[in-house]
Amino acid sequence: MSRRRRPDWAGRNYTLLTGAAVVTNLGSHGALIAAAFAVLDAGGSAGDVGLVAAARTLPLVLFLLVGGALADRIPRHRVMVAANALNCVSQAAFAVLVLTGDPQLWQMMLLTALCGTGTAFFNPAAEGMLLSSVSGEHANRAFALFRMAMNGAGIGGAALGGAMIAGMGPGWVLAVDAAAFAVAGALRAFLDVSHVADRAPGGGLLADLREGWVEFRSRPWLWSIVLQFSVVVAVVGAAEAVYGPLVAREQLGGPAPWGLALGFFGLGTIGGAVLMMVWKPRRLLLVGTLCVFPLALPSAGLAVPLPVWGLCAVMFVSGAAIEVFGVSWMTTMHQEIPEEKFSRVSAYDWFGSVSMLPLATAVAGPVESAIGRTSALWGCAALVILVTAAVLLVPDVRHMTRRKPAPAPTGRRPDESGPTGNSGPVEPSSPAAHSSPAGV
Repeated sequence: MSRRRRPDWAGRNYTLLTGAAVVTNLGSHGALIAAAFAVLDAGGSAGDVGLVAAARTLPLVLFLLVGGALADRIPRHRVMVAANALNCVSQAAFAVLVLTGDPQLWQMMLLTALCGTGTAFFNPAAEGMLLSSVSGEHANRAFALFRMAMNGAGIGGAALGGAMIAGMGPGWVLAVDAAAFAVAGALRAFLDVSHVADRAPGGGLLADLREGWVEFRSRPWLWSIVLQFSVVVAVVGAAEAVYGPLVAREQLGGPAPWGLALGFFGLGTIGGAVLMMVWKPRRLLLVGTLCVFPLALPSAGLAVPLPVWGLCAVMFVSGAAIEVFGVSWMTTMHQEIPEEKFSRVSAYDWFGSVSMLPLATAVAGPVESAIGRTSALWGCAALVILVTAAVLLVPDVRHMTRRKPAPAPTGRRPDESGPTGNSGPVEPSSPAAHSSPAGV
């Protein structure tokens, strides 16, 4: 008797998506740290670090909606592979620039902007592809396992990236990230989209965007949490992309301790994902939203600042908590959003969630100059708490319940038998990573 190598619900697409996400996260977590230290090594200031971070996120705001509409019109895996190719080229050029010369601020901003453009087209397509690759019955476990694998890779990527920066410099970490994008793009080229029904001819890109907007605005739980995360992602992003490296350099001993702290955040996400493999909370959004409060802890820990192991502890707790939110968010999206609109709704999710991030990272340096880094970090923590408390006032957030899904067709894996889960509009009950809100 042959031994099964994977569960019945883990079909070809799910397995490829998970493997590619692991490869990408091994490279990207270290590259985010490397970009900040590349700016600092070139003589840049806190404001320059913020400008480079803003250059990465601004294209997300500009192109996410177009990317979401495009991913619901043409095969999603083609969008994903093209985006990975752009990411590979831009990160390779960034690596060469850092390794061979004296990088200028405008050059680093341009290359990170190209990388952000690829991400803008990739994220809605990837989320739509993942949501369509599992059945409703197994969605909670599948999303938890996917995120556990992805974030587990982030642990190694962040820790290894910090160590490589300290020993070899940021350029080699950026080169590794470019290679990771090449490998991940090759894996995603083998995704099977034959099970996805052809989209009915529509009225063009603008009509698709309007249809996605109607789906988005008709669900109070959706737009309220996205508004919440527009603030949460902005302040957490500013704290981790700008203030974190500065605190690490000046008070923690350099990039390696900061990489270790980010690694503990990843370790916490694994703990949260393991929990969600077995726990299926009935009130999905209430439990998830309560778990956003701990995202205030890292900013508070940097404000003190805590010693390295204290910072690692709060990063672990916040990682575990946000993973509970992330799985709950993805499960809710899978339950409530029609399959043929996954990418467009996901694009509005991502768009709203990252809309304030470029501004937050760009002004992080001036805010530090005006009120001091400690006050800025305490302000970040306070904003997370305030907006999370506010979203609990929305009835759908408090009362949304998990529904028992219709059974999937027997004898085939989900991505071999057509769209699964809820395939039609359902009245209401999470970005990205998550899921753009989950992708904090």
